[in-house]
Amino acid sequence: MDTTTRGQRDEHLVRVSVGHVVLEGDLAVPDDAQGIVLFAHGSGSSRHSPRNRVVARVLTEGGLATLLLDLLTPEEEAIDRHTAHLRFDISLLAERLVTATRWLRQQPTTHTLRIGYFGASTGGGAALVAAAMLPEVVGAVVSRGGRPDLAGAALASVRAPTLLIVGGNDAPVITLNRHAFAQLGGEKQVEIVPGATHLFEEPGTLEAVAQLARQWFLQYLLPTQMDTTRQDTA
Repeated sequence: MDTTTRGQRDEHLVRVSVGHVVLEGDLAVPDDAQGIVLFAHGSGSSRHSPRNRVVARVLTEGGLATLLLDLLTPEEEAIDRHTAHLRFDISLLAERLVTATRWLRQQPTTHTLRIGYFGASTGGGAALVAAAMLPEVVGAVVSRGGRPDLAGAALASVRAPTLLIVGGNDAPVITLNRHAFAQLGGEKQVEIVPGATHLFEEPGTLEAVAQLARQWFLQYLLPTQMDTTRQDTA
């Protein structure tokens, strides 16, 4: 596993227009970035999630750019705290991920980068639906303690290599992930982190998630030798 630090994390606030709302995100693009990972946070969380930020830092150290995006506006978050319905609106969250993905492909610093998704909790389901909607664009998906089952029929249309990471002590979510795994199309893998519960709060478990995610994204997002040859002969 590559443990060399390749990039320093220097992020800035970005705003992505999605229909009648504007979503805020934190974008970090190291100088040598060759891929970018868009984070889909979980239920009741935001781009400030300390767990996702740990993973983002490890990815950046591996030479990957990251976009931590709020999929709901502050006003929607306030409503959702009382109703808890928007966090489970997978179609809404997936559509916003798709729009953000297209936005990344239009920005000067990210338009050439291969794109991956990192989803947590309900964000895992949204990431898989969005990946199914953009099969030629999304190069890899990682789900942490996710709800891939919420992607429903879209699972069979996912072509991006998908890694499902679940805590070893998170029995209900392990079951949901195994059922979803059986329906996934394309390359796929399940990793069980021993001793971890749903939020990976146990010592060393979140670091294990970050390293697994980094290895997966580096494997599938970095340009291949064939890609390089095509660029040289274009």
